[in-house]
Amino acid sequence: MVLAGTAACGTVENLSAGQKLDNAFDKLGEERSIAFELDLDTDAASLKALDAEQSEPGEEMPDEVAELVSEATISVSMHSRKPIEKSEEKDFTAMAVKVSGPDGALLEYRLVDDWFYARLDAAALGKMSGTPMPPAEELPDEAGAFKKLLEGGWIKLSKKEMEETGKGMTGAQGLGGEEPSAEPSLDAKTQKKLTDALKKAVAENVDFTTSGGSDGTEHIKATAPFRTLLTELFGALKPLQQELPIGDELPTAKDFADAPNKKVGADFTLKNGELTEVSVDLAELAESAKVKKFALVLRVSEGEKPEAPAGATEVNLEELMGEFFTGVLGAGAGEEGFGDVPFEEGDL
Repeated sequence: MVLAGTAACGTVENLSAGQKLDNAFDKLGEERSIAFELDLDTDAASLKALDAEQSEPGEEMPDEVAELVSEATISVSMHSRKPIEKSEEKDFTAMAVKVSGPDGALLEYRLVDDWFYARLDAAALGKMSGTPMPPAEELPDEAGAFKKLLEGGWIKLSKKEMEETGKGMTGAQGLGGEEPSAEPSLDAKTQKKLTDALKKAVAENVDFTTSGGSDGTEHIKATAPFRTLLTELFGALKPLQQELPIGDELPTAKDFADAPNKKVGADFTLKNGELTEVSVDLAELAESAKVKKFALVLRVSEGEKPEAPAGATEVNLEELMGEFFTGVLGAGAGEEGFGDVPFEEGDL
């Protein structure tokens, strides 16, 4: 939105590119269903090279985790009664989120009408986190729905019950008997001032180039020097700090002094005027020369309304949590560990 809004204060090419992006996002907002997929365009070697810059000796990312993350994707789809741009939370009737690895879904949940559905690949997630879950066949019968969850089956929970449980947790009175304060928010006037400030910073520091083919596909690339753009963006926010719900002081140019100032780019792909992909190339920011490919990619498509999965087992939160502790602690009872990993206070 900020990039598209720079049209009025940029060069002739920025004006054209900004208008095209603006139109593309308008088209997305007119849809009632939308889907997108997020993934890293990288490889295991690049991930390990990045991790090596931050990790202590002996704590480097294992090969299998690097392989899994490099091929992981997050898919989201949603459906609303109204056009997306006019929708509020109550208007969305269905939503689905799926985190996938090279061998299929790791975690998936859906919200369809009045029910929340979930399933997971416990073995793969345990391997990824370094804390394996106990095999489903080792759990006692009392584990019930939690055992089914570990087997990869669908469970479902009442949306109303989850909302009431959430209110009970977040709406409880504090120690002094007072209601917790409301979440901070921005009024319309402050939102406009904030957007205008960011638009100006982007327009003055981001360059746009366009290229296209004969099949209706067009690429719009936005590039900017990383440190300069960060400095200018936060500099634009500084005069508004008292109006923003920010607890800490905003970073200054001094805080960004050591940040690389190489140019980074966002590549927007349009097909017949509709946005289909956004790719942000971050490889230039890596300190290691071994990082050859590292980009964040968002693919957009016209979604379909998510449907409820068949055969889901109905549970309630209290039951599920009880079965979790029955299953986890029951599986480790009389043994040295939780699965094949020591079960210590920190893990609990």
